[in-house]
Amino acid sequence: MTTTRLAALALLSLLLAPRVRAGQPNTLTDAERSAGWRLLFDGRTLDGWRSLTGPRPGAGWTAADGAITRTGRSGDILTDAEFGDFELSVEWRVADATNSGILYRVALGEAQTYFTGPEYQILDNVHGGDRFDPRHRCGALYDLVAPPADYTRPVGEWNRTRIIVRGWHVEHWLNGHRIVDVDLAGPAGRALVAHSKFRVMPHFAQHARGHIALQDHDNAVSYRSIKLLELAPGS
Repeated sequence: MTTTRLAALALLSLLLAPRVRAGQPNTLTDAERSAGWRLLFDGRTLDGWRSLTGPRPGAGWTAADGAITRTGRSGDILTDAEFGDFELSVEWRVADATNSGILYRVALGEAQTYFTGPEYQILDNVHGGDRFDPRHRCGALYDLVAPPADYTRPVGEWNRTRIIVRGWHVEHWLNGHRIVDVDLAGPAGRALVAHSKFRVMPHFAQHARGHIALQDHDNAVSYRSIKLLELAPGS
C-alpha cells in the first residue's frame, strides 16, 4: 500500500472516530482534566449520589437523557463525597414555577440539608412562588444575599451556575455574572446569618467540609454537566 493511501486511510479513520465536542454535556475538556476537574455525574446513572438519610437516592430522582431530573417528592439528593474548598460548575433548567437549589458543605445527621449547608437558589423567577423576596430569587445565597439583577434564561432553557467556596468566602455566578460575593465567617456575613431564618440553626455554615446537595422542592428541575475542582486551602 502506498504512503499516500496510508495517509488517506489514517485521515479517514480520524474523521470517523468518535470525539468529544467542545461544550458537550457531561464531559471534561482536556484542559479541565489536566487542571484536576472531576465529573460528579456520569451522564447516565446516579452512581456517586445518595439521600440525606441513606446510601441511595430517593425514587423521585432519575438519570435520563443526560441529566439528573427531579420527577417526584423523595427528599434531596447528595453526593457521596464531601468537599472543602472548591469551584463547582453546573448546568440546570427548570419547569414553570419550579423551586430548587444547590446546597454545599452539607452535613449528614440533620433533619434537612439547609440546617447545615448554604443554598444557591434555583427558581423560575417569573412564576416561582418564592420570587417576591429578592433574597429568594434565582442565584441568591438563600435568605442572605439577593442577586443584583435577573440573569436567568427562559423556562426550559439551560442556565450555567458557578459556585466558588474558599474558607467561608462564597461566590455565586449565573450565566457569566457574579451575583454574590460574601464571607460568611466575617462580621458582615455573621450579621446576615443573625438576621435570617438560619439564626436558630447552630450548625449552619459551620463545617469545613460537606456534601453537595440538589434540593427536592417544587416541580421539575434537571441538572447536568456537574463538574467540581477541589481547591487547595488558602488558594
